[in-house]
Amino acid sequence: MAWIQHNLTLPAKSRGFHLITHDLLEAVPELAAIETGLLHVFIQHTSASLTVNENADPDVPADLETSFSAIAPEDFPYRHTVEGPDDMPAHVKAAMLGSSVTIPVSHGRLCLGTWQGVYLCEHRRHAGRRNLVLTLSGESA
Repeated sequence: MAWIQHNLTLPAKSRGFHLITHDLLEAVPELAAIETGLLHVFIQHTSASLTVNENADPDVPADLETSFSAIAPEDFPYRHTVEGPDDMPAHVKAAMLGSSVTIPVSHGRLCLGTWQGVYLCEHRRHAGRRNLVLTLSGESA
């Protein structure tokens, strides 16, 4: 069984849901040699998150952003406000979506469904770069 770990830094992105599947594949070229395994992706931040969702229709990420902004609005009476009005809603959204995703690997490929992709969910208006830890484990072909 092989264990491989890479760090990936994504450039700053605007608030919203950003497809990063291709970035993950580029960062872990060893994935092609894995017959059966798992790719675990962890984000090292508390105001952004990760999710797997539809990767085909551009309305989906826009609707997700609109929905989460309605669930955790900036005008809610939060106590934690020292980092700006978008900070605490970002923490709430990240808590709902989570800090990691784990994707099965089979025959050197991620076992995502036809319409699935991995998204960086950026919850801040003016966030910086985001750091991810990618851990691949599995049996070689």
